[in-house]
Amino acid sequence: MQRDKIEPSLPLDAARRRQLLAAGLALGTGALPRLAFAQDWPTKPVRLVAAQAPGSSNDATARAVAEYMTSSLGQAVVVENKPGGIGMIAADNVARSPADGYTLLITLHSQLAQAPVMLKKVPLDTSKDLVPIAAFSTGVSPMVVKKDLPVKNFKELLALARQRPVSVGNYGIGSGWQIMMTQLAKQTGARFDIVNYKGTGPMVFDLMAGNIDIGAGSLAGLGPGIQKGSFRPVLVISGGRSEKLLPGIPTWADEGFTGAAFENLTECNMILGPAGLPADVVRRVADACRESASRSEAVRNVLAQLGVEEAPLTGAELQRFIQRTWPTYQAMTRELGLQAQ
Repeated sequence: MQRDKIEPSLPLDAARRRQLLAAGLALGTGALPRLAFAQDWPTKPVRLVAAQAPGSSNDATARAVAEYMTSSLGQAVVVENKPGGIGMIAADNVARSPADGYTLLITLHSQLAQAPVMLKKVPLDTSKDLVPIAAFSTGVSPMVVKKDLPVKNFKELLALARQRPVSVGNYGIGSGWQIMMTQLAKQTGARFDIVNYKGTGPMVFDLMAGNIDIGAGSLAGLGPGIQKGSFRPVLVISGGRSEKLLPGIPTWADEGFTGAAFENLTECNMILGPAGLPADVVRRVADACRESASRSEAVRNVLAQLGVEEAPLTGAELQRFIQRTWPTYQAMTRELGLQAQ
């Protein structure tokens, strides 16, 4: 901030009195310009930085929410994809942006939890440099196998992986899916070779091409391939059993697998802003996110496709969710010795 200049012609004591008066006014009214700014926001387009590539629930949710926010806020909300680095490329970009509400982040919350324990050097403190605003569930997530893999169900897949390595497409380093498969290998002696991708989209392409054996993710990314028969679901890894969306497909619990790795790694697409974001802007974005789930046809369609029935988390509920899930992600990662490659 540029300091006020003291005119050379002004007596020193008069200049000092002017400085003290200005300082007193600043202390007394310092919140007013920020409050006025928050009330006027937004007066120009807002950038929503997505940490996953197109073809993912992250991208689909981002674009649907951006469409609603554009109409409700009266300014364009533009999605910009910046995948990679366990979500840290996008997160760092937003954390370093001015805390003025014009740059927001939407990312898999697992990546925010995981970066501090998986990366040797993290460009930001994910728990302090970003402000959580809202979180959308990723819904029902299936494990799928490529169409010519010689297995009919999860039990046969497990038996195959005990005989020879099975390649596993991972939509994001540090994901709950990666932890689940690493824990599964540890418990059963099965061999799973993790192949990391920058989002569900690139992983799906390799599944369709037969370059990897299995994968998992949201129904936003995997649903079309399941419907076309490009790959087959064999297990629901999170979100609960759904006879409507995945009839007859069992869950981890149905197959006898319980414990932190299989029960506590809930995923969501979280919207955040830079630390210091005015509380009124946080509230307005949170309100828009909550409203979008019921008022926006585009958001309703995405959530229905994902099998999401619950409302977006905001406020105290969101903070409790973070406090409950992040320690599980981090503890499991340390226990299994996972690291970014």
